Parts: sequence; C-alpha cells; structure tokens
Amino acid sequence: MSVHIRFLEWCANLCRRSVLGGDVIGPSHDHVDASLSHGSGVGTALSKFRVETATRTSRIVLVAGSILIFVLVLLPAFAGRTLVQEMIFVFYMLGLAQCWNLLAGYTGLVSVGQQAFVGMGAYLLFFMISTSDIDPLIAIVAAGLLAGALALPTALVVFRLRGAYFAIGTWVMSEVYRLVWAQVKSLGGGTGMSLATSTTFQIFGIEWIKSLFGVKTSIARDIIIYWVALVLCLGAVMLIYTVLRSRYGLALAAIRDSERAAESIGVDIFKMKLWVYMVTAIGTGMIGALIYLHKARISPDAAFSVLDWTANVIFIVVIGGIGTIEGPLVGVIVFYVMQTYLAGFGTWYLILLGTLAIAVMLFAPQGIWGYFSNRYGLELFPLRRILRANHRDR
Repeated sequence: MSVHIRFLEWCANLCRRSVLGGDVIGPSHDHVDASLSHGSGVGTALSKFRVETATRTSRIVLVAGSILIFVLVLLPAFAGRTLVQEMIFVFYMLGLAQCWNLLAGYTGLVSVGQQAFVGMGAYLLFFMISTSDIDPLIAIVAAGLLAGALALPTALVVFRLRGAYFAIGTWVMSEVYRLVWAQVKSLGGGTGMSLATSTTFQIFGIEWIKSLFGVKTSIARDIIIYWVALVLCLGAVMLIYTVLRSRYGLALAAIRDSERAAESIGVDIFKMKLWVYMVTAIGTGMIGALIYLHKARISPDAAFSVLDWTANVIFIVVIGGIGTIEGPLVGVIVFYVMQTYLAGFGTWYLILLGTLAIAVMLFAPQGIWGYFSNRYGLELFPLRRILRANHRDR
C-alpha cells in the first residue's frame, strides 16, 4: 500500500511540475523516484515507457504541410497577381484568427476590441513612415512592439472586468483609440491619409525581386508583402502550438476551465492573462501594420472597424472550432469561399454569414473541425501526452 501511495505522490508532483515548473510541494522528485525503485519494481516499470505527443496522422501532416509551405513560398513565381493578393488576404485573416483564438479559446478572454491593435499597428506604421526614412518592413515590427506596449495600460483597465463586461470594455477601449487617432491632423484626422507611392516602393529587397521575377515595381511590392504575410501567419500558428505544448499551455487551459481551481494550484492568473494579452496585441499590431501597408490608405473608421477585424475574425474561429489550432484553418477557408462568391449579394451575404454561424453553434457547438475531430479522432496538431511502451520491452 505504501508503494502505491508513493507512486501517486510521484504522479501528483509530476503534474505540478508540468504546470508550474521548478520545485513542488511534497516529497522531492528524487526521493520519490528512489522510493519507487527500491524493492518495488515500479521505477523499473516506469522506465519501460515513454511519453509521446506526435501521432501517425500528425507525422503525415508534417510532411504534407512542409510540401505545402514550399509550394506557397514559390507561388508568386507561377501565379497571377490576383491570386497573390487573395492569398495575402487569407494569410492575414488566418493570423488575426489565431491570435484571437489564443486569447479567447485558450485563456477565456473573449474580446470584441482586437480592432484596437489592428488600428494602432496601422497608424503607428503610417506615423513612422511619414515622419522618417525607416524601411516599411522594420516599421511593421516596431509597430507591433509598440502596440504590445500600449496593450499594458489597456489591460490594467479591462482586466478589472469579467465576462460580458470585459468584452464590452475592450470594445469601448478600441473606440477611445479610434477617437484619439482621429484627432491627429498630421495623419489626416478623421478622413485619413494615403501613403506616397514612392514610399511603398522603398521596401527592402524590391529591386532584387524585380530582377529575379522580371516584374514591375508594384508586383514586386505585392510579392514581398505576400511573403511577409505568410511568415506572420505561420509564425502565429507555430507560436501558439509551441506555447500549448509547454507548461504554459497547461496553465492557460486551467485558467480557461476554472480560474479558482487554477489559482489553487499556484497559477499566477493575472500574469498569464497579461502575457497572452500583450503577445496577441503584438501579433495583431504587426498584422494590422502589414494590412494597411498593402492598402496604402488608412482612416480611423476603416482601421478600427469592429466588423472587419473582430466580427469576421470571431466568425472564422467559431465556425472552424474555438480552442483548436485547426479550427481557424477550416474557418478561414469557409469565410474566403463565402466572401468570394457571396459578397456581391450585399445584405444577404451578411445574413448568410449569421445564419451559418447560428447553425454551427446549434448543431456543432465545437465548430466544424471540432465535430469531425470528435467523430473520427482527427488531430493535426496533437497536444495530448500519450504513454507508450518502449519497443524493446514489448
């Protein structure tokens, strides 16, 4: 009986280490290991097993995904300009959806004010480009970092709210930022401004792209923006997957399920929420800066549009599957197809979007991907730890 108790203590300590890291409460890890291995054979039995996360499906997806990324990198070499611009749209909407999914799906912070960071990133980019000779690519990174810095005072306000009040608070803060930028006369005030053509053509590497592909300056600019959008999109996916595979991912899941329970096992809830909020603000700000570098035209109403940069993003995540990495991938495809073929119907297009969202929430609450994942056991980005026997011990 004492061996079984020590084994359970060892498991409890291991779980605490996974979530918190460092030292844990109770018997030390080494002491428990020694107790388990002394005359009981439990330690020897444990050595015959290993913990795996990857599955056969995920390994196939890794190979297929690598090939797909390679094709996407080379796409501008054989695709037309229209397709390149459409893929830019897909990439930045997917990046925004992944950022919102990390915030709401894994941390429980349901924000309807993420357009604040899209607009701030865009306006900061316009301000830096119009007042200095900074390269637009460097300005994108700087704008994202500054948007993340501005997320700190925003968080200190909205984190005092809970539930629906938090969601409303984030929307109110985005409106405050919109009104502030509308007062900046050097950036066009309420009517906005456009970037000079010569400014947008000064992106690093544009001459190299022109000579490599034999294209005009405007097309070379689109190719560079396409590659940057692809990098930001893939970066968002890989960052979220890496975080969720770490002990921080377990802490986020604990906060999402029950803040009180998470706090009881030592998770610093405020610190984790603030970290996620600032990281998503940086990513959203960089994507916002890229969007309006591509558009080369900005106004407060467009940059801080709740419909374009939050409602559509929420639609993508909800219909695809909130709380999964795969969900936004599915959702952005559905959204792109509907916008491409139904946007011309005007108001009916918005009605169809709403109808589809309601239908998914009623009949597949976990989203399209969640439905098929539960039904067929699919998992492209596995997060669960699986205990398997070593081959030599089978």
